[in-house]
Amino acid sequence: MAAAGKRVVTLGSKGSSLTPSSVFDVANGFARVTIDSSALSRRSHSSTSSNSAAAKFPFTVPSYFTLEEARASLILLVNKLLLSSSSSPAAAQLLEILERGVGIWEYTLNDVASCDLPQLDFSVAAIDGVSAILDHRSSALASIADALAALSCEALRADVSSFNLMDSGDGSSAKDAVAVAADFKVFFNGSKLVNTGKKLLHLSMAEIPSVHGNFREVSRLLHSKTRVQLNSGFRAGSAKDMSTALSSLAMSLLNLGDISVRRSNLLLAESISDTIIRARLVEMLPAECQSAGTLEELHMSSQAALRKKDYFLFLHSIYELLDVVRKIVSCEGLIAFVALEGSEIFSQTIQGVNGNVDKAMGGECVKADKKSEKKKKVVLGKGSVALVQFIKDRLLGGAAKADLEKCTQDFLVFLDPRGSGFNDLIVKVKEIVESNESRRLPKLPKGTRDFAKEQMAVREKAFSIIVEVFKRHGAMALDTPAFELRETLMGKYGEDSKLIYDLADQGGELCSLRYDLTVPFARYVAMNGLTSFKRYQIAKVYRRDNPSKGRYREFYQCDFDIAGQFEKMGPDFEVIKILTELLDELDIGDYEVKLNHRKLLDGMLAICGVPQEKFRTICSSIDKLDKQTFEQVKKEMVEEKGLAEETADKIGTFVKHRGSPVELLSQLKKEGSEFLTNSDAKLALNELDTLFNALVKAKCVDKVAFDLSLARGLDYYTGVIFEAVFKGATQVGSIAAGGRYDNLIGMFGTKQVPAVGISLGIERVFAIMEQLQKDKDQEIRATETQVLVSILGDDLSLGAELVSELWAAKLKAEFSVNKRVVKHIDRARGARIPYVIIVGDQELSRGIVKLKDVTAANECEVPRGEIVAELRRRVKLPRNYEKALEIIDKHLMFWPKLLVHKTKQRLTKMTQMRIRMRKLALKTREKIMTVPTKEKKREARREEKAEKAAVLEKSIEKELIERLKQGVYNDIYNYPVNEFNSILDQEVGKSAVSEDEEEPEIEYVEGYEDLEEELEDIEDFGGFDLGEDDDNDEMDGADDDDDDEQNVLKKGRKSRGRKLEKEERDPKSRKKVKVHVEVEHEDEPERQTAML
Repeated sequence: MAAAGKRVVTLGSKGSSLTPSSVFDVANGFARVTIDSSALSRRSHSSTSSNSAAAKFPFTVPSYFTLEEARASLILLVNKLLLSSSSSPAAAQLLEILERGVGIWEYTLNDVASCDLPQLDFSVAAIDGVSAILDHRSSALASIADALAALSCEALRADVSSFNLMDSGDGSSAKDAVAVAADFKVFFNGSKLVNTGKKLLHLSMAEIPSVHGNFREVSRLLHSKTRVQLNSGFRAGSAKDMSTALSSLAMSLLNLGDISVRRSNLLLAESISDTIIRARLVEMLPAECQSAGTLEELHMSSQAALRKKDYFLFLHSIYELLDVVRKIVSCEGLIAFVALEGSEIFSQTIQGVNGNVDKAMGGECVKADKKSEKKKKVVLGKGSVALVQFIKDRLLGGAAKADLEKCTQDFLVFLDPRGSGFNDLIVKVKEIVESNESRRLPKLPKGTRDFAKEQMAVREKAFSIIVEVFKRHGAMALDTPAFELRETLMGKYGEDSKLIYDLADQGGELCSLRYDLTVPFARYVAMNGLTSFKRYQIAKVYRRDNPSKGRYREFYQCDFDIAGQFEKMGPDFEVIKILTELLDELDIGDYEVKLNHRKLLDGMLAICGVPQEKFRTICSSIDKLDKQTFEQVKKEMVEEKGLAEETADKIGTFVKHRGSPVELLSQLKKEGSEFLTNSDAKLALNELDTLFNALVKAKCVDKVAFDLSLARGLDYYTGVIFEAVFKGATQVGSIAAGGRYDNLIGMFGTKQVPAVGISLGIERVFAIMEQLQKDKDQEIRATETQVLVSILGDDLSLGAELVSELWAAKLKAEFSVNKRVVKHIDRARGARIPYVIIVGDQELSRGIVKLKDVTAANECEVPRGEIVAELRRRVKLPRNYEKALEIIDKHLMFWPKLLVHKTKQRLTKMTQMRIRMRKLALKTREKIMTVPTKEKKREARREEKAEKAAVLEKSIEKELIERLKQGVYNDIYNYPVNEFNSILDQEVGKSAVSEDEEEPEIEYVEGYEDLEEELEDIEDFGGFDLGEDDDNDEMDGADDDDDDEQNVLKKGRKSRGRKLEKEERDPKSRKKVKVHVEVEHEDEPERQTAML
């Protein structure tokens, strides 16, 4: 049987649910219904135990219902009976009717429990059944309509540039319209027809995203309501509930059909140039597909029935409207297909059938053939090509030519949801959209950006500067989760709380992405019971804001906060000082730090007469004065926030005050100032006085402007508030902000810990830095690679070996394997890599490598084993200080000036240290100096004299020894020991008496000149022979020696003369001079004789 191969839909089983597709299949005979046996047994047991009397339930199916509508109504009646009553026999009767076939319109169910009669309602089942059919058909039509409209745009060479503007990025765009535009871009990807050449701009194409998106949205709403109704019992009020969604569906169908009809007529007029084909198409297309009159009649009929609460007619009118729209969309697809491919497929077959075509017609066909040849050269979008090819395969079956009439009929049947190929078409369209996701050119969400290459280099340098400044001030790093509990974030930001991102999947908790880093920091301090903490954090934050230039929805914040009790205004001064240090060292140009005090602002509002409960909301309005005029802000305060106009005008007189901190503060503190009458304002002025004095001493007050219009919209600020603004040409708004928040930490715990902090919006700083680089025409190197290892061939192992050696030597290297040298050089130049190692077969055989200097455009050969040492020598800075500075300027020319300066400063310190160490090492070495010629001669003469004296001494020694041997001298004298000791005692006594006496002066003996003659006599005695040269040398040095000796004699005489003069002036100072007498025994034999 045919029914044996059908899908089975089981009703009444536990856990089963009825779906719109199941109702559609059963209603059209694609599936059969069965009742679960457990459901029948439950119903039988329930009816037996109730003992209620049996009754009859008559109902009538409207005669204008189609078979599909009638069967869908009966299916829902069966399901609702099983869900809500004990009438098991009635359900079985309905099942028999469905299996037998619906042939009549009036039915009566027997053996219905009388207790169930009040709740049985066929109208509820009919409404839900037809709604299920409408749900299934509209969902299928939504995807088919998009695909066929895309073919129309291709055939019309439409201008679809407006599709790119659907997503505004601020969350206010219709999601379904954006999704439709995205799917159309998949079909148009790579197309040479749309947005090129003579672009056709027509309202029927410009409205596609909004109309088709609305149809998607309404279909989804209907689906959500239908699923609930299908699996529930007889519910009162379901007709009214469903009529709302169905009425919206009717209006959406009317709009969808209307623009489809207009596109079809436009296709016939503009895209099909063959008059024969155009005429035949007009004849074969249904009349309702060529005009929107039928659509309007059906829509009016449905609305009239709804007003009369004739829900059966209301449903049937929408059912017919949906069927007409399906036919219109199918006709549009057929015309678009013929416009794109029809001239090639159908022109010859039409001419063959009509053999009596006149010459004019024949000429037109020839022209059409030529145009079709031209169209072959035109490239469709990738998605459109896939769809057209799928349709050709189904309609033509691989044939090159086809009959237009048969193709038209087949096409309309092909797009009927009850047709055999419709599901395949749905699957193909879905496949095209999903498979083309990988080929679709993706884009970033608005308000976000990618950081790559040069941007990452800039960011890393900026972060290094920021972290260094933060650490310089003693801060510790902290990292908190990217999302917090929603209760943690809510109530801390005032009106900005609406910009918080909420997570859709909370995992059991209500969570939101962090809005800033301050609230998570306060939560951390309170949660851990800290009373003093100085921290910094660099992380991303998220805001559901309207993106613009310099304003992102995901961006980095660099926060520095000081929590704890400290000296008055000390932390406030430090964070402002840190802000000026950051912006100075980032070197972004001129900037200004606007400063105010929240208590001064509150005092100002109180003076102006603003109610205290409106302080925060009025502050948020005042905070907009940097972007709007005061008149705009005043209008907001008066009309939206209910402030009196006089009060707003008075606020305007105060917020205009702006200027130098010290001068404006002294003006506000003058006697008679209104601020002195308010306690909060007076306290704020005193605190600002302390702060400004500290800033003056720190020499950074010139960067600060005292601005009473600065409000800062965040609710948690309680004291000093400030905001840094860039004053250059690049307008990015605020680049940093902060202030004191003494009560925020106390919101999370029992301790009130005062705190003050600053937050730097680094994304805006990046924008400024990038613009400055563009203005200076500078490029930043994305990598730090020092050498590229280029292997000429395909030997990866060789490259791995060489590059591993370089990595082991801490060199920054990459490798490349390619047979062409040009590829390696181009890569090195593109990445600005300074050195390239080239290794090929020739280099391997010779045991060398080629080292190419890309910058200098030269190369040399280096032994394979020495390449690492050679590269290390080259990449290091030279020892020459001036050359090292030149290399720093060359390689760091795109770095921030501050980092270049610090690099040079470090080099200078290292050079100075090396010089000092070298000097210390040189002090321990022998000093080698050149000796003058005169000194050399003098030393030579002295050495010669010493040698002669040594020879003389040796001669005398020999002579004495000879005399002793000959007995010239008697034996050695032997004196008694007692006599010798007595003589020693006498000498010791004499020396003790003369202790206080001065040492006698040296007496110079006259006749010193005779020493030369005596020396000559001694030499003659020794038998030495002085040559003529020796005499001359001796005479050459005599003058020098005489000069030295004369100088010594003169100094001696002068000192002796001064001594005598002193003794004459002071006779007491004279001391007894001890005279030493020397007795020389020249004639030893005579002495011995005398003693005897």
